[in-house]
Amino acid sequence: MSALIFIFGPILLAAIVGWLGRREGHWVRFVALGLFALLFLYSWGLLEAVPAEGYLALGEFLKVPAFGFTLILQVDTLSAIMLMLTATLLILVALSSWTIEKPGPYFALLILFAGPIFGVFMTTNLLWFFIFWELTLVPMFFLVGIWGAERRVYAAVKFFLYTHFASMLILLAFFLIYTQTGVFDMALVKESMLATPALIWWLLFLGFAVKMPIFPFHTWLPDAHVQAPAPISVLLAGVLLKMGAYAMIRMAVLMLPETAREFAWVILTLGLITLFYAGFMALYETHLKKMVAYSSISHMGLVTVAIATVSYGGLSAALFEMIGHALIISPLFLIAGFLHHKTGSWQMEDLGGLMQKAPWISAIFVLAGLAALGLPGTVGFVGELTVLIAAVKSWGLWLIVIALGSMIGAAYIIWTFRRVIYGEMSPAVRKGDFRMNKAEFAALVIFAVLIVWFGLFPSELFDVINQAFGSLAAAGGAA
Repeated sequence: MSALIFIFGPILLAAIVGWLGRREGHWVRFVALGLFALLFLYSWGLLEAVPAEGYLALGEFLKVPAFGFTLILQVDTLSAIMLMLTATLLILVALSSWTIEKPGPYFALLILFAGPIFGVFMTTNLLWFFIFWELTLVPMFFLVGIWGAERRVYAAVKFFLYTHFASMLILLAFFLIYTQTGVFDMALVKESMLATPALIWWLLFLGFAVKMPIFPFHTWLPDAHVQAPAPISVLLAGVLLKMGAYAMIRMAVLMLPETAREFAWVILTLGLITLFYAGFMALYETHLKKMVAYSSISHMGLVTVAIATVSYGGLSAALFEMIGHALIISPLFLIAGFLHHKTGSWQMEDLGGLMQKAPWISAIFVLAGLAALGLPGTVGFVGELTVLIAAVKSWGLWLIVIALGSMIGAAYIIWTFRRVIYGEMSPAVRKGDFRMNKAEFAALVIFAVLIVWFGLFPSELFDVINQAFGSLAAAGGAA
């Protein structure tokens, strides 16, 4: 089956189901879920088929060789892992959205998002990468702007403008690469062929830093998270932020390793600031979803610190932390959105005593929260420990300071438990009906199982991750 179908097929399908399901579109939920399951199986097949070193060629399409515009589709283990993560989250987002209003256009936009995001991870042509990168903004803009909360239009516009401006920096970097090398294929670009590697690196770094996001380019994300419907916050945190981190690893580090080493101190400094600044902001917050949003940014600071090692150990730790973060933060966002829907409030003081009314939902929230602060036996512990080891190995023992980030995380997570899960039952909780749709609850259970599974058996994930960066070693990546 042509790989092209899995990129442009969802775009065409979205147009069809969006038109047919614009009024009575409940059946679109099953179409979307079926498509995402197919994408998952295809991603799994790619992961099994990729060679130990190099890329698995999937074909060249829409050839315009005179301008380097050929759509080159090829994946390695790193790409396949990101495809698997994306497909998994799309399935769980579909389940979590089962009772959404206006399901026809909503699920059509989810389907539309699936095509370009798969294109981002499957192409090695820089120009096509940029096209797919920008196309992911369109469905996200409407998903936030239509189904979001009171200030949804403001948040959607802010999200679009911030990320689109950053994309212009990335596009400029790509054209500088093309003028100096004559190719848009990232697999063929070598730093030795670039006359201005430092300028290109800074343009790429700044563009990807906004998408991750890291301090001080993070200000669009709390607004987007707070205003977005909870399942879309899962896509923002679990896919779009990881898309930025993936691009940072793929291009700013592995494509330009020498320049990345030269400016690694910049990555490290911003990563540490992000880790602690966002952690303290989460500790300060009384708004439940905004607290989760700042927690998410803090964990991306940890990913940035790992990337700053410019080492295979550090990059493996970064990728594991990216996956762990997606699994941990998603149920926190989903439960926060569910509580707001049932009580009408985001304020923690209005949500006390939830354990007495909704013990299973509370238990999953507690599990995800404990994983976020790095409890042994969860995926969060493994991720934070491996980042710490890689950072200390590369930068010295002083980076044990990272452990303070976990202490701050413990403070705001336990404080949240005290105000939301335990304590005296609030009037809003006492009056609320916390029965959850079976599909939405199933998504939470799957997240919980994965959090524990990869915490107890991290080698199953690390074996694949290490293969990803082992294969990139042969391609001249970071040492």
